[in-house]
Amino acid sequence: MSVSGKTAIVTGSTSGIGLGIAEELAKAGADIVLNSFTDSDEDHALAEKLGKAHGVNARYISADMSDPEACRALVEKVGACDVLVNNAGIQHVAPIDQFPTGKWDAIIAINLSSAFHTTAAALPMMRKAGWGRVINISSAHGLTASPYKSAYVAAKHGIVGLTKVTALETAQEPITANAICPGYVLTPLVEEQIPDTMKEYDMSREDVIRNVMLERQPSKEFATVEQLGGTALYLCSDAANQVTGTTISVDGGWTAL
Repeated sequence: MSVSGKTAIVTGSTSGIGLGIAEELAKAGADIVLNSFTDSDEDHALAEKLGKAHGVNARYISADMSDPEACRALVEKVGACDVLVNNAGIQHVAPIDQFPTGKWDAIIAINLSSAFHTTAAALPMMRKAGWGRVINISSAHGLTASPYKSAYVAAKHGIVGLTKVTALETAQEPITANAICPGYVLTPLVEEQIPDTMKEYDMSREDVIRNVMLERQPSKEFATVEQLGGTALYLCSDAANQVTGTTISVDGGWTAL
């Protein structure tokens, strides 16, 4: 499967799911634009390393995804966008009546509104190129809910709705829009949480993973960033030309419950 010659923008992609998707797209020949809100030498070095490893053009562009104009400017600065992966996201956990207003606003802005703004900027480029893929990273929480995650659940449900509208508006064009809904994924951030959780519950690593972190994931296995990258790559393939406006769950059976 190849996306050689295509340009892929992946938001929130200096680590975890975003970087994993960028890696798989680069392996398949896509030129990559990595993104985060920082602008360090390490960020640019990461893009250079990715490009050299897979023989593609890769660069890093900083953008604050809570800023609508910055979201649009990111796409416009690249100048071309065949594959748009809206992955940027943050999280905060608190009961509704104690949820800070600023945290709610930030989560909605970064997890939901940013995808609207980048999509709005990218669609004219996809139309001009005669091909495009919009891949929104939602979550199992885009299809179900958990307590204390009101903003995150609202944003991820919103991403699913935005995906459907995008698909309907492009249904008669060679452009598709779909949402990937991961369950728990073994990212560096999750890996860092395991030792503290082991201490908190006085459990072994295996028990923490199976009975705490993956309590709602029937497979009792983490999804991997490589699996999510493979799913994104499938959505870029000719086999997925008629796959649009839907969700693909990569959650070990979570949403089957």
